[in-house]
Amino acid sequence: MMLTLACLLLAAPADTLALNIEPTRELPRHSEGAFVTLRDGRVLFCYTEFTGGAADESPAHLVGIESADGGRTWGRPREIVANDGGSNVMSVSLLRLKSGRLALFYLRKDSWLECRPYLRTSDDEGATWSEPRRIGSAPGYFVLNNDRVVQLASGRLIVPLAWHRSRGEDPETSRSFDARAIDIWLLSDDDGATWREARTWWALPVVTGSGLQEPGVVELGDGSLLCFARTDQGQQWEMRSTDGGERWTAPVAGPLASPLSPASIKRLPGSDRLLAVYNDHSGRFAFPKGKRTPLVAAVSDDGGRTWTGHRAIEDDPDGWYCYTALHFVGDQVLLGYCAGDSKVGGLNRLRIRRIPLDWLTKG
Repeated sequence: MMLTLACLLLAAPADTLALNIEPTRELPRHSEGAFVTLRDGRVLFCYTEFTGGAADESPAHLVGIESADGGRTWGRPREIVANDGGSNVMSVSLLRLKSGRLALFYLRKDSWLECRPYLRTSDDEGATWSEPRRIGSAPGYFVLNNDRVVQLASGRLIVPLAWHRSRGEDPETSRSFDARAIDIWLLSDDDGATWREARTWWALPVVTGSGLQEPGVVELGDGSLLCFARTDQGQQWEMRSTDGGERWTAPVAGPLASPLSPASIKRLPGSDRLLAVYNDHSGRFAFPKGKRTPLVAAVSDDGGRTWTGHRAIEDDPDGWYCYTALHFVGDQVLLGYCAGDSKVGGLNRLRIRRIPLDWLTKG
């Protein structure tokens, strides 16, 4: 399907492109990152660098790059977390905790039966990190997407997880993996020292091959929570909580029409407005069926019930845009996301854009 001229004219200005991290033979994939601003104003971006293949289970470690000019230019990568997993470590979330510490969340993959979230903290602005602490005690395969962990105004930490049950087959192959995800939420009220599960969990209440995959959470202006998850139903599905994530409403189809690809949603600084970045398959923009393109931004003034002002950030019909990290720096938003294509592989190129908030939110 060819893109229309109107869609092309809406694409993000070329001067917003800050960095492309290209795959090489030695480092075949760079993906799934998160940002945090350090006390001296530098921005740290941590992401997964694959060293032994480009599959999700290939060997990989976590590296970080820094920008001293608000995301315009970036330094060379340094290792943050070595690969201590049976397969790899990947999918980073970074937070400035209310205590002042930095928190680094990530997954350690040991096999197709075992994938668990871990937490490290830093008291010296990311120069060094604590020993890892596992989040949650239940064994299993739990997916925590990049840039997903949130700390509420109350101080509570919420880790949204997609649990994939085991089929009981060979743990060394994907035959043991059930793609139909069930969503759970882990909560901590002591800065991550202890964790417990929310009182509810949900599966997708329709015939599905995906279930509720790769959930994310955003705190709304009224203190309630919106959780969103990718599905194979042509839409992001949603759940809501009014008690700090203890209980969640049953999942329903939401207004964001998309393929089986994750959305990213955050509140604009100092505002109740939401910013979403996702693959818009509503028909508003031309799209190839099933592909993770175009990459579109939209805003909501009613807690995510409706979305307006859609802007195409990327619109290459051969592109593959997903796993977007959002970070606000002054009047700009930094987007770090996979920006592959059929030439390099969908998840293998990592891109950072620095886009004026006005361009994204004025519609």
